[in-house]
Amino acid sequence: MDADTTPVDAEAVDTLAVHAGREDLAALGLHAPPIDLSTTYPSYDSRGEAARIDAFAATGEAPEGPPVYGRLGNPTVARFEAALARLEDTEAAVAFASGMAALSAVLLAQHATGLRHVVAVRPLYGCSDHLLTAGLLGSEVTWTDPAGVADAIRPDTALVMVESPANPTLAEVDLEALAEACGTVPLLVDNTFATPVLQRPAHSGARLVLHSATKYLGGHGDVLGGVVACDEAFARRLRQIRFATGGVLHPLAGYLLLRGLATLPVRVRAASATAAELVARLAADPRVLRVHYPKVGGAMVAFETLTDPHDVIARVRLITPAVSLGSVDSLIQHPASISHRIVPEDDRASSGVSDRLLRMSVGLEDVEDLWRDLDRALGSELSTPALHTGVHASREVRLADA
Repeated sequence: MDADTTPVDAEAVDTLAVHAGREDLAALGLHAPPIDLSTTYPSYDSRGEAARIDAFAATGEAPEGPPVYGRLGNPTVARFEAALARLEDTEAAVAFASGMAALSAVLLAQHATGLRHVVAVRPLYGCSDHLLTAGLLGSEVTWTDPAGVADAIRPDTALVMVESPANPTLAEVDLEALAEACGTVPLLVDNTFATPVLQRPAHSGARLVLHSATKYLGGHGDVLGGVVACDEAFARRLRQIRFATGGVLHPLAGYLLLRGLATLPVRVRAASATAAELVARLAADPRVLRVHYPKVGGAMVAFETLTDPHDVIARVRLITPAVSLGSVDSLIQHPASISHRIVPEDDRASSGVSDRLLRMSVGLEDVEDLWRDLDRALGSELSTPALHTGVHASREVRLADA
C-alpha cells in the first residue's frame, strides 16, 4: 500500500491513528483489518512472477498485484507501514522484526553504498550503542555532542544518529539545528520515546525516523517490531535489505501494531499527564536527588535516588521491574544494570547514565496508586548521611537539554 504523503496538521494525528491503513476496508465489505498469515501465494504465471521479481531486485519497489512470498511483502504488514508513514508524515515506512533489525538494515543499506562511518550522539539505547561501537556490521563510529556533529562529518560518513528524547536520560536535541549541521548526510532520529504524537522528526529535517515498535506503537507489551519511516527512495533500499536478510515483521505482529496505533494518541497523552504529576512529586521528595523529564513531555521519567536504586527496584509491587517501555502498565528499571549494561562504564557515566539513575515508563494506572507504590519503594532511609547533607539545595528537576 502506498502512503498518502499529503501534509497534515498536528491535530489530525488522532484521526490518522484511527483511520490510516484502513481506507479501503469499507469497499472490501470489512470493518476490522484482516490478518493474512500466508507465507506463500499461488501463481500460475511464472513468466509474470519472474518479471515482478526482476523489477523488485532492480528497484526495491513493492511489487504490484498479488503477493509473491512472505519475505518479500505481506498485506497486513503493508497496512501498518502505510499507517505509520502517515503518522510520521513521510513518503513510506518499512517494518522489521525488531527495532534493532530496523537499525541494522539502515546501516547495511548505507554500507552497500561504500559509506561506513557514523556520527552519533550519546546516549542512545544500549544495544544501538553497542551495535555501533562493536563494529558488528563494519561501522566506524565517532561519538560527539550535538554541537560537534558538523566537524565530525567526513566524506565517508553514512549517517548521523541521535535519539531525542534519549534513552535513558531523556536528553533532547534541537533537531532542526542538527539536521542543518548534517548537510547532505542523512539524519536518523530514534523517535521511540516521543512517538509521532509528540514530535515528527521529518518536519525538522530528519530523513530517517526509527521506532522500536515494540514500545508505544504496540503499547501492550505483547509484540516485537521495528520500523523506519523515510522517503520512498530509501524505503526501496530497505526493502531489498529486508528481503535478502530476512528480518521481516510477522503478519500477526503487523496486525497488533496497526491496532495499537488506533489508541496511540489517547495512551500517550493520558500516560504523559500522569508522568508530569509524578515528576512534580518526585522533584519535591527529599529522597530524590534529580529528576529528568523532557520539554516535549511524554510518559518516560528518569530520576536519581538518594536511597539505593536497587532497593527501590526490589520494593515496587504495582510497578513492574522490567526492561522495555511504552506499555499500558508501568515499568521501572536500573539502566546501568540492564538496558545500558553493555555500554562501557566510562561511556555510561560521560553520557549521564549514573549508577543512581532509574528509568520509569509510566502506564495508565491511577496516579495515586502509582505514587503510593513509589513512595513505599523509595523507603524512609537515605543512602548515607553525607549524601543527605544539603539535599534540598541540590535537588532539582532537570529538563532535557534543548
